[in-house]
Amino acid sequence: MIRSRQSNDHLHSDIILSRISEYDIFRYYCSGFKELGKKFCSDLRQDNSPTVSIIQWRGKLLYKDFGNSDHSFDCFSYVMTKYNCAFYNALLIIDNDFGLRLASHKPEQALTMGYLGFRSNKKLEDKKLTIIRKKSRSWEYKDAKFWKQYLINKKTLIKFAVQPISYYWINDHRFRCNLSYAFKIGSKYKIYSPHDEVKWISNTTSKHIQGWDQLPEKGNIIIITSSLKDIMCLRRMGFPGIAMQSEMQMLGEKTIKDLKKRFKEVILLYDNDFTNSNNPGQTMAIKICEKYDLKNIYIPESYQVKDISDCIAKFGSFDKALEIIKSQL
Repeated sequence: MIRSRQSNDHLHSDIILSRISEYDIFRYYCSGFKELGKKFCSDLRQDNSPTVSIIQWRGKLLYKDFGNSDHSFDCFSYVMTKYNCAFYNALLIIDNDFGLRLASHKPEQALTMGYLGFRSNKKLEDKKLTIIRKKSRSWEYKDAKFWKQYLINKKTLIKFAVQPISYYWINDHRFRCNLSYAFKIGSKYKIYSPHDEVKWISNTTSKHIQGWDQLPEKGNIIIITSSLKDIMCLRRMGFPGIAMQSEMQMLGEKTIKDLKKRFKEVILLYDNDFTNSNNPGQTMAIKICEKYDLKNIYIPESYQVKDISDCIAKFGSFDKALEIIKSQL
């Protein structure tokens, strides 16, 4: 029997989550998971004591193992890790196990857990994220090694309120860190874990502007860029900079007016994601520049890097980065 399908039904994570919830996926594949926020033993490694929690984070569910900092997953990356498969194959597994029939021309498979996935229709409360506290640690060799690739020194990190941490808390849940940093922005924090699946966790809002507190009172040029890491690289090259919480965020008129009063020229340097056909960074940069009559500079595709910090890491010096910026001023 041929089952009729809607033209917009296809194998995509968003379509899957319109049929079943992240909670359903975790409950099906994660045998120890019984309740949000309650710790249980990991089934991804040898674990003799409860080390894992699944919690709400920015309206989504997040799997965090404080006994293994590499294990931070959403529901799809959890399935990828559990079954050692690529993203598309994880979608195929979920589609089959829950009987969603989104994939076309898919061979019949045995149900992974031996039974059909259950749709709970459980409604989760949208709790606001609050990072209550973090535990700082001393600077170590591994920190110097990580930041050296971007030519960012300890003095610059301290100036921009970056601290290495050993733990952080999301509400009442504590997570152990391997290589993580707390970026203090106003009274809020962004936790940066460069080697984890989930690299960023924060309680900042769109009102928190990265690098604002470190700006000089006045100057010739101010560069609006993509991240605090890029800001620190620019400052090492002699350019003050700021970054919004997201490249997709439109800058407010009050912010632009303030910058134009304090600096002779306001310039954008957003990511040039040449591997993405939509190139979101440059798409947004053009909108901002057109609205506020600003100059847009970017890293040419020929350099095969999308942002200024990656450019410095690739070429091992500030020379290429300075050449790119100065040639477009």
